Amino acid sequence: MAYEFRFPDVGEGIHEGRVVEWLVAEGGTVGRDQPLLKVETDKAIVDLPSPHAGTVLRLHAAAGETIHVGDVLVTLGLAGEVAQAAPAPASTSAAESPAPAPGPGAPAPAVAPSTATPSRPPATPHTRALARRLGLDLARITGTGRDGRITNEDVASFAKAKAPEPEASAAPLAAAPVPAPSTTPPRPGDAGLEERVPLTHLRQVIAAAMRDSVQTAAHVTHVDEADVTDLLALRRRLNEKLAPTGSRLTLAPFFVKALVAALKLHPKLNASFDAAAHELVLKKYWNIGLAVDTPEGLIVPVIRDADRLSLEQLSARIDDLAGRARERRLSLDELRGGTCTLTNIGPVGGLFATPILHQPELAIVGTHAIKERPGFVGDEVRRRSYLYVSVSFDHRFIDGAEAARFLADLVTRLNDPDRLIASL
Repeated sequence: MAYEFRFPDVGEGIHEGRVVEWLVAEGGTVGRDQPLLKVETDKAIVDLPSPHAGTVLRLHAAAGETIHVGDVLVTLGLAGEVAQAAPAPASTSAAESPAPAPGPGAPAPAVAPSTATPSRPPATPHTRALARRLGLDLARITGTGRDGRITNEDVASFAKAKAPEPEASAAPLAAAPVPAPSTTPPRPGDAGLEERVPLTHLRQVIAAAMRDSVQTAAHVTHVDEADVTDLLALRRRLNEKLAPTGSRLTLAPFFVKALVAALKLHPKLNASFDAAAHELVLKKYWNIGLAVDTPEGLIVPVIRDADRLSLEQLSARIDDLAGRARERRLSLDELRGGTCTLTNIGPVGGLFATPILHQPELAIVGTHAIKERPGFVGDEVRRRSYLYVSVSFDHRFIDGAEAARFLADLVTRLNDPDRLIASL
């Protein structure tokens, strides 16, 4: 009995992926839970395991091909089936000689009317919808996918293709005069001045997510400033104590602890919106998403139960997640379930930015570059270290005053690290 394994709905709004690598081959056997292939989604590169043991009868997608939820990926034989070979072409032999031609006056054999219908070009429903939107006939497009399957990239390439050049006349042409060297400066579009770089699957999905977020939420950003001079001094003292162990604290664990403390006072910023029920879902757990800059794009792993971790545990967890995010080795469970996101833009530079919400969350906090300048301590002017902190929030559900109070509570804890440590 054959079983069709389809690209499963893995949740978190993931509708499509890209086949990175097949881990099995047609004709081979697989065991239950054995990985079949690697698939890249907008969140990670994951292994898809086989739900059954059996024989691989057919692979339905090629490496590099885009797949959608519900697409058949593998046909498995569960009861000893083997891949069926294509029927051999008919041949004529002495034993199978053609029938003799009818004699003179014999009626010609009747020819039955053809009932065959034109074959339907192989393509996924998503690709067919794309072709319809662009007004293209799939029958005119050559598929580059497995077994001639037409992919989204094939449709896009066909749509962008230039009209064929007119055929040259057979008559000889007179030699054209050589033009004088042009004094016109090169312009955009001239050969050699532009380079076209195809978007990776991850970048396409990030682009769609950013567009959907901006079109859905009412984005507003509020900015405040923290004096982190004492926080930097505390971190130096703690790192001196940790030096013999080889551990070292960055500022990120302190930012996470301060964020959790402020979120506990302002639950709407640790919430999501259930559009179907028209309800806010206030989360009584604190899973902090951490935006990680990777060579392929921004990835947001989740620090689960951040409120229960010590500074050292947070530091180790952040290093582990960030390292595996850059290598695309995170599991889907490590990329979903966040309640609020933190993005630390400071190491890159700049004063402040306006981060975009990571749907379906209602708030994202940004920590920015630390700048040194003179500041008052009582009546004295001293050298101090200042940090801009921002919160972007969905103004449909969170008022500006509430966001400002939240950020003030966050800044208070960054200004006074002793109070922050005492609350851990």
